Amino acid sequence: MVSDILRTSSNLALFESTQEPHQKPVAVKGAGFLSRGSFFHPAHHPATTHPLAPKINLERVLSELKTLATHSDLTPPAVQRVVYTSSDLSARTYLQRIISEANLAIHEDVVGNLFAVWRGSSSSQSRAVATGSHIDAIPHSGMYDGVLGVLGGLEAIRSLKEAGFTPSRDVHLIMFTSEEPTRFGIGCLGSRVLSAELPHEYMYKLVDSNGTTLDEARKAAGFTKELSEAILPDDTYSAFVELHIEQADSLERSSTHIGAVTSIAAPAQAAVRFSGSGGHAGALPMAERHDPGLAGAELALEVEKAALDGQSNYSVATTGRFEVFPGAVNSVPRTATLELDVRNVELEERNEMLTRIRDSATKIAERRGVRLEFNVTNADAPADCNKHIVEMVAQAAQESGLSYSRLVSRAYHDSLFMARKFPTGMIFVPCRGGVSHRPDDLERIVIRITFIRSLANFRLPFCHILIKASTHVDARGDRLLKL
Repeated sequence: MVSDILRTSSNLALFESTQEPHQKPVAVKGAGFLSRGSFFHPAHHPATTHPLAPKINLERVLSELKTLATHSDLTPPAVQRVVYTSSDLSARTYLQRIISEANLAIHEDVVGNLFAVWRGSSSSQSRAVATGSHIDAIPHSGMYDGVLGVLGGLEAIRSLKEAGFTPSRDVHLIMFTSEEPTRFGIGCLGSRVLSAELPHEYMYKLVDSNGTTLDEARKAAGFTKELSEAILPDDTYSAFVELHIEQADSLERSSTHIGAVTSIAAPAQAAVRFSGSGGHAGALPMAERHDPGLAGAELALEVEKAALDGQSNYSVATTGRFEVFPGAVNSVPRTATLELDVRNVELEERNEMLTRIRDSATKIAERRGVRLEFNVTNADAPADCNKHIVEMVAQAAQESGLSYSRLVSRAYHDSLFMARKFPTGMIFVPCRGGVSHRPDDLERIVIRITFIRSLANFRLPFCHILIKASTHVDARGDRLLKL
C-alpha cells in the first residue's frame, strides 16, 4: 500500500502544503494567552528557525503503519490484534524497537501500558506532557484505529528531536493496553487502570471466553507486578492530547482539516434476557405462546425509538447482540438475549434513555407473559475535554493555516479516562466516509491520498499542541489542573 501511495505522488512535497487553496482557517478569539511562556529551551533553537515547523517523515510513518499491520492474526489490510496474544506481543516488540531507535526511554506497567519518555531539561521540576493511543485491534478491523495516535505521536516527537529541540519538561508517548473490549469484555482497560477507574477486586474477576483471567493472561505475557502499582499519581501530567481518526464523516463532509474535540460520549451497556416456555413451532397455537424472541424484537425497536426521541443529536442507542435459544427454525424460542449500548455526551440524558429502555422491557415482559432479567453491566460517565486544550488545538490549527471545527467524540477513547485525572484534549483528523473498524478503512488510492494529506497537515498542529500544552501550564501554573 505504501508503495502505491509513493508511486502516485513521486514528489512528497505535494503533501507539505498546510492549507488547501479553497479553505480558510477559522479565527480564534481570546486565545492570546497561548503565546506566553516557553516549552522549548531557547538555547536549543536559533531565532531564525520557526520552532513550530518540524518536518514529518511521511515515508517513515507510512512504512511503520504498513509494518505494524503485519503483526496481526489476519492478512493485511484486515487486522486483528487481541491483547496479550502472540500478534499483540510481536507488535509491542516492533513498537519498542522503533521507539528505541528514536532514543527514547521505555518502560511498561503491570498491565502492559507502554511509556516512551523524551527527557526534558527541567523534568524533575515539571509535570510531563503526554500523548498516545492504542494498537490493539478488534477482529477484521483496519490499520489506523488507535495506531495513528501512537505512530503519529512518535513521529511528532521524532520530528521535534530531529529539528534540534529539547523540551523543558518530559514528553511521554503512551501505548494503552486493550482499548478494545475484545478479550475481557471491557474497553479502555489500560487507561482505566492508570486513572484508578477500575476497582482491583473487579479486575481480578475479569475472564475471557476461554476461562483465562486477566491476572493469568497478563502474567503469562510477562507483566507480573501487583495491579495496584499501575495507578498514576494525580500530578503526573499537566496535559494529555490524543490524536485519532474521527471514525465519522463530519470533518470530511465539511472539508475540514482538524477536529478540536470538546467532549467525549460514554456508553451505558446492559445485558437483557427474556425467558419463556418455548415449544414446537407447528404444535403450539399462537394464542398460547409466550415468545421471548418477539419480546426481544419489540425491545430492539424501543431501543431505537428511545434514541430517536432523545433531546439531542448526540443520543444513540444500539442493540449490538441479539440471540435466541435454541435457535431452530421449527422451535419457538425459550430465551432471547440482547446486549444494549446507550450513549450521549450528557450523563443525565444518557441515563434517561436507559431508564426508558428498562421501563419498556418491563412492560413488554408483562404484556407477553415472559420473564425479564435486565442488568446494567457498565455505565461510564461522559467527559469534557479541558477548555484550554481545546483552544490550543484551535489556535494551533489557525497558526498552521488549517481549517478546524469543534465537535464531540461519539465514540469513546482512552482520553475519556485520562480526563478523569489530567487536563485532556483530542485532535481528530478526517476519516473517509466515516469508515473505521473495517479492513477497507482506507481502501482506494484516493482515500489513501486523503489520509496522507491529513497526516501531513496534522504535523504542525500536533507538534504545536505538545508545545503549547506545556506553555500554558508554565504561564498559569497549577490552576489548569484544578479546572
